[in-house]
Amino acid sequence: MASSAPIFYAQVKMYIDLLILLMSLIVQAVALIHCLTQRGDAFQAIGTLPKGAWAGLLAICLILTLIISGGTIRLFSLIGIAAALIYLLDVRPGLKDSSDGRGPW
Repeated sequence: MASSAPIFYAQVKMYIDLLILLMSLIVQAVALIHCLTQRGDAFQAIGTLPKGAWAGLLAICLILTLIISGGTIRLFSLIGIAAALIYLLDVRPGLKDSSDGRGPW
């Protein structure tokens, strides 16, 4: 008796790839929006890349993820996720600490 698992393998993989792609796009968009809403001098105060460099890096990664991904996770998607997570987990708390801590995010 043959198993029916190989029939659904491609569909399951497609849905998982699509879900990961959507989550990566959301994370990258949140990081880019947060970066664009911050003051430029706060980036220099915490000793990181300037605001323009972070905005450019996050925007390029988001655009490449949208254009090149094609519904699957590719190298640019992984680079974009890494850049967005570095921004959100390292730079964002520093920006919050350098301000009064009562920002909208």
